[in-house]
Amino acid sequence: MSTVALLVPPPTAARPPALRSRHPAFLQRSCKLGSSRVTAAMSSSDPSLATEAPQAAVTSERRLNPDLQEQLAKPYLARAMSAVDPSHPEGSKGRDSKGMSVLQQHAAFFDRNGDGVIYPWETFQSLRAIGLGSPSAFGTSILLHLVLTYPTQPGWMPSPLLSIHIKNIHRGKHGSDSETYDTEGSFSYRACRFEPAKFDAIFSKFGKTRPNALSEDEINAMLKHNRNMYDFLGWAAANLEWKLLHKVAKDKEGFLQREIVRGAFDGSLFERLQESKKST
Repeated sequence: MSTVALLVPPPTAARPPALRSRHPAFLQRSCKLGSSRVTAAMSSSDPSLATEAPQAAVTSERRLNPDLQEQLAKPYLARAMSAVDPSHPEGSKGRDSKGMSVLQQHAAFFDRNGDGVIYPWETFQSLRAIGLGSPSAFGTSILLHLVLTYPTQPGWMPSPLLSIHIKNIHRGKHGSDSETYDTEGSFSYRACRFEPAKFDAIFSKFGKTRPNALSEDEINAMLKHNRNMYDFLGWAAANLEWKLLHKVAKDKEGFLQREIVRGAFDGSLFERLQESKKST
């Protein structure tokens, strides 16, 4: 036998079907099952990656999703115009943001004539359109405008009609919230963008009964957990927002689904509720 022949590897024998490459779907399931194990191993070998502290029980009770970066590209990056999550990596498809921030899109639903300014009667009409009763819609409209009118004015003069200016809606962000709308830290520039990691934490921390939904008790636990010290206005505002959302958008079993909550942040939920009410 020549030297050349010795250097040439023999042809690979055909493997029986049982030894061939596994089905891609099986590999995907294997990767998903293994990801949490890998994360746990990394955390144990590198304490700087740990998300739970043995001496702080709350970190075990309110868990984070260590695999979020595998499920969504750059979850730490706040999105200016799209409310994204692993199921909606591009936000609400087919929806034109019109160059507005996610918070502005949320508020724009209440601007019935599209002039960029919201008046109490427009808020009342919008709340009625998504299914809120007249007394609740009236009281909520007055409260919202009393709180938000002055911070959103373009100048120092208050509005006698309690108008809210959408271009300045970021100034109306309150404390004691989920922080899904990011905070810039000053009165003039407070909140514009959507934080995917903060949104995901709502469900990883509080969705105990179902991983992608919140019961009324879980919403109450979240509201209590998010309270900032002595922030009474923030407590009341957060409570009002979540209780109203639960009232108009809960499912038949009383849960707020993850997609419902995501749609509330960018306003797409309100449009769907309005169309649903029209059709019925």
